[in-house]
Parts: sequence; C-alpha cells; structure tokens
Amino acid sequence: MSEPGAAGPGPAAIQVSRIMRPDDANIAGNVHGGTILKMIEEAGAIISTRHCNSQAGEPCVAALARVERTDFLSPMCIGEVANVSAEITYTSRHSVEVQVNVMSENILTGAKKVTNKATLWYVPLSLKNVNKVLEVPPIQYARKEQEDEGKKRYEEQKLDRLETKQRNGDVIFPIINPEPHTVGYSQSSLIHLVGPSDCTLLGFVHGGVTMKLMDEVAGIVAARHCKTNIVTASVDAINFHEKIKKGSVITISGRMTFTSNKSMEIEVFVDADPFVDESRERYRAVSAFFTYVSLSKEGKPLPVPQLLTETEDEKRRFEEGKGRYLQTKAKRQAQMQQAAQQ
Repeated sequence: MSEPGAAGPGPAAIQVSRIMRPDDANIAGNVHGGTILKMIEEAGAIISTRHCNSQAGEPCVAALARVERTDFLSPMCIGEVANVSAEITYTSRHSVEVQVNVMSENILTGAKKVTNKATLWYVPLSLKNVNKVLEVPPIQYARKEQEDEGKKRYEEQKLDRLETKQRNGDVIFPIINPEPHTVGYSQSSLIHLVGPSDCTLLGFVHGGVTMKLMDEVAGIVAARHCKTNIVTASVDAINFHEKIKKGSVITISGRMTFTSNKSMEIEVFVDADPFVDESRERYRAVSAFFTYVSLSKEGKPLPVPQLLTETEDEKRRFEEGKGRYLQTKAKRQAQMQQAAQQ
C-alpha cells in the first residue's frame, strides 16, 4: 500500500491473490461484490489475528466488528486476478483498524486498476473464552498525526455502531400479490444453515461469509426491481452486532428503500436462530445498506425504475435513503474538488 500507517514493531502489509473464476461472477461476467467483500475480510482477519498474537499471552482470533463504507470503483471480470493488500493503521485497547486495497490485474496484458478500498475493525476474542475480549498490542506510528486521526475514526465508528443498533428492530413480512416496482415486489430472503466451513476456529461465522450472503440477497432485490444486469456500486457501513454460532439458522432479508435516477439502495439485515442454544431467542446479528446500479448488455448505466412507496414506513425509509444519497453525493463532489485543487 502507498503510505504505511505504522512503523517499527507490528505486522507488515500482506497481500492475498486469487484468479476470478466463472462461479465468482454473474451472468454478465462481472465478479460479485460479495466475492470481493469476502476476500477483503479474509485479508483483514489474517493480518489482525497475526498482530493480536504477536506478543506473549492468551491465543486469540480477530473477529470482524465493522466494515466502513466501501465503494466499488471499477468492475472486475472473470479471468482477472484480484490482489488484496491489507495493513493495520490504528489500534485501540481492544480493537484493530485494517485498511485494505483491492487491485484487479489482467495477467495477459499486465494492466492493473484499483477496484476497492475498505476499512475494517476487528476485536480479538480469546480461544479459551469466546466472550472475553483481549487487549491489542499497540503499534508505533510514523507521525503523531496518524495516531490522532486514527483515534478520531475510532470514536466516530463507535458512535455510529451504537446508533445503528438502536434502530435495528424492523422485520420484513411477505406481501400477497404485490405490484411491480413496489417494496413488496422485490423484497427477498435467503435462509442458510451455518456449517463448519462457514466458521472460524471459535465456531462462529466468518464476517466475509455473512457479507457474501448479504450481497447475494441485495443483488436479487435489485434484479427483481430492474429486470436487468445489476452490479454492486457501494456498501454503507456493515455493523456486526452479535456473533453467529455454528449450527444456527440465519435469515438474510433485503428490501428496496430508495431509488435515484441511476442507483438503488437496499437495506439488508441478518437474523440468527440459535437452535443449538434453545435458551436464546432469535436476534439481529448484522445490518447494512447496499447500493446497486443497473447496466445494459454493453455495460452502460441504465435508468432505474422509480420505487413506488405505499405505507408511511416505506415513505419514511425512502426519505432517509434520499438523505444518505445526497450526503454521499456531496461528499464525493467535495473530494473531487479537493483532488482537482491539489
């Protein structure tokens, strides 16, 4: 990565590479956003777990707690190599910030391009007691400003996680004979039994597995609404509220919340039924907003059909989505202006 955040003791940046296969992509040959998110999480888990075990103490595994907003800057295609590089940029007492870059490589021509940039937060959980969060070895910073900026990011994500958890009570109910382009028409759910291959050494689901399933459901919602080829454009912050244990049955639900002329926002959340632990009721484990765009057969952006809202809750969610859309648009324009001035 271009500018290391830390110097001195601490893990070096790592890179994970894999060629994209047909089963990684949609029918148009574009790699699924969930496939990329899973690779991003795997790289983050490796470097953060290495770092958290770099000093003598209880062995632990780094568990994903949050993924900041991630933009899909450029599509990746079958046959290209995904090069995922990760490095630790900040540590608090109990958490690790990992920044990840994804670059696609055409191994026939050598052409490379950045497709994703992501920031992930991990917490170290003891292998002896999964409910025990261990302390994180500190890293050394090249400049004091890097530590101050990292602390600011830490406080911001901590506050956002709390606010998101407080508003996470919604449930999606099936709609009988819904009209096209309504929320009920495209809403979708997927049920998945958590098996050993989905889990970490601690017996809890990998964050990357959950994100891949969430992207699949969001993609189904978008495709049902547009009836065209669709691709992931961005993912707002993904908050992992609680761990999901092996043997649980998870329900991943998605619904359209907002449409602009060329994009659509889909709310996705994951509920877990811990059948192996009958003493616990169903709970909300993860939530996020995905943004998709509609593409023609030639890969050109297409207009998105307007979402038809029917209930007061749907209208409220539409306005909230519109606010997030305008905020993101203004932030992107400000970044472009700043880059032009430099």
